[in-house]
Amino acid sequence: MSEVKLENVIKAYDKKRVIDGIDLTIKDKEFIVLVGSSGCGKSTILRMIAGLEEISGGNIYIGDKKVNNVHPKDRDIAFVFQSYALYPHMTVYENIAFGLKMRKVDKNIIDKKVQEAAEILNLTEYLDRKPKQLSGGQRQRVALGRAIVRNPQVFLMDEPLSNLDAKLRVQMRAEIKKLHEKLQTTFIYVTHDQTEALTMGDRIVILDKGKIQQVDNPLNIYNNPKNKFVAGFIGSPQMNFIDCGIVNDTLIMTEPIIELNHQVADKLAGKNEITVGIRPEFMVNPTGKIKLKVKTEMTELLGSEQIVYFKIGENKCCARLSTDFLVEDIIELSFDESNFLYFDKVTGERLA
Repeated sequence: MSEVKLENVIKAYDKKRVIDGIDLTIKDKEFIVLVGSSGCGKSTILRMIAGLEEISGGNIYIGDKKVNNVHPKDRDIAFVFQSYALYPHMTVYENIAFGLKMRKVDKNIIDKKVQEAAEILNLTEYLDRKPKQLSGGQRQRVALGRAIVRNPQVFLMDEPLSNLDAKLRVQMRAEIKKLHEKLQTTFIYVTHDQTEALTMGDRIVILDKGKIQQVDNPLNIYNNPKNKFVAGFIGSPQMNFIDCGIVNDTLIMTEPIIELNHQVADKLAGKNEITVGIRPEFMVNPTGKIKLKVKTEMTELLGSEQIVYFKIGENKCCARLSTDFLVEDIIELSFDESNFLYFDKVTGERLA
């Protein structure tokens, strides 16, 4: 069993907490993704699980074993780093086999494991090559192969695709998911790329300033964010946020003015100001009851789609459109209250 459990885990540097009481259970054979902006603590969590970073408080379990004071080599984990960390003077075969040789594993077993890993990762024809003769994607597969042959309980991956170009990242995302399905082992994957998080994870852990903001499957994270931070972090382009007032069950959005239905009004009772969130793809709902004309300030062409930027009051917003618009064009938006998310203007917590 390769469940990983963190209980009130704390990491502090000079009394400053960078990880502030994390509680998280990662299920056996799960692919979980830790995501957040730079400095949120995601790589620190990974390094604490690996034993490369001491914890300042709390407990970490791998399987049924508490590993707080267990040496990294005895935790039965494999770590794939952002840099490939390959030995340039060794062949692909020697790089993959290196960890097993250090453990004095029998040569026949080493050869069998290396050949099996090479076949899984389509590296068989490259076993005699040096790393400098490989592409970035092939080098990353060698780093994965070195982890696979150890047959660990848990794979830890710290932004392994960040050094690859966009096309190769897409290809390697699919390969890592296939690898997880083949190996049926627990994967803990760190990234700052929300696309990687949404496409790869069984569950996503959203982190900010050393705290977990939300843990859920990708669809729920996208459709039901717990707070404004999660709503703004997940989604590209990010969710539009519009500051509004409420007067007599009427939402004042500068323009237009929207009468709230009773169900929503009850949930927002006592609030005079809120923030409304609406995703760019919902700003052009053909059946939307709310009509609004805006002037474009900037456009981005994405092939068959275009991102158009504009303002609603003082709020910078954007819409995902399929028609070609120019800067300073007047466009009509059509959206619906059913697509709104409501957030407390001060705390950012979801309201209704």
